Parts: sequence; C-alpha cells; structure tokens
Amino acid sequence: MRVLKTLSIALLFLVFSNCGSTKSINPLNLLTGNSWALSSLMGDGLDMNQFVGGIPTLSFLDGGKLAGFSGCNNFSGNFSLEGTGIQLDPGAITKKMCPGSGEQVFMANLNKVGELKVGKDKLTLLDGANELMSFVPMKD
Repeated sequence: MRVLKTLSIALLFLVFSNCGSTKSINPLNLLTGNSWALSSLMGDGLDMNQFVGGIPTLSFLDGGKLAGFSGCNNFSGNFSLEGTGIQLDPGAITKKMCPGSGEQVFMANLNKVGELKVGKDKLTLLDGANELMSFVPMKD
C-alpha cells in the first residue's frame, strides 16, 4: 500500500511538472522572438544562384504581422497561428526584377504552408507531412 501511495505521488508530481513546462513552450513566443533565414527549400539546400539578392527571410511580428525578404523583394502581410496550424499571407510585395527562379519558388511554397514545427534553433514549414522549407534564427 505504501509503494502504491509513493508511486501515485510521484506520478502526480510528474504530470504537474510536465504541465508547467509545456505551458512555457509557446510557438508564438519562439516565432516572434527571432528573425528567420531560409536554410532549405523542398528538402534541399539552397542554390544561391537562384537567390542572387540574398537569402530569403521571415519575421513574425506582434499582432499577427508578417514581414520578409524573398531573395529579391520585400513583402509585408499577416499570419495566423492555431496550434500547429499556420496560415501565411505575404500581402504586399515590392516589384524589382530579379534573375533566377528562387523568388517564385519561395513565394509559391510560402502560399502552400499549413503547418509548422518550431524550436529554438529551427522553424519548419509544412504542407501536411511534406516539408516545404526550413529556417534558422538569424544572427544579430
């Protein structure tokens, strides 16, 4: 009986300690705490010949605002987050002419995003189970 009581107390301790730590991992805090640089596209490394203007970036801002760089043009729009689901609306984009097809591929995939996985060191944007792109935090 004593062993059962000890196990019950230990189990309750684990449940409550895990609940507290889970609450502190808020995807929104991880997203908005960083600016993100593209590290892979469609599961492959980046072909910098397709992004001659620089590496694409994303910044998730307060109030559901989204800002970024497509590798050629800047954009600003909105995002909405619900659990592991995310919707991205790049909104307005500048219209510079750019060599390569990287910008078109990046923007097309940005519009397909429906889910995310986010940690301190990596952001992965998905369409169902398919990885569309991954990002790493930008260094200041």
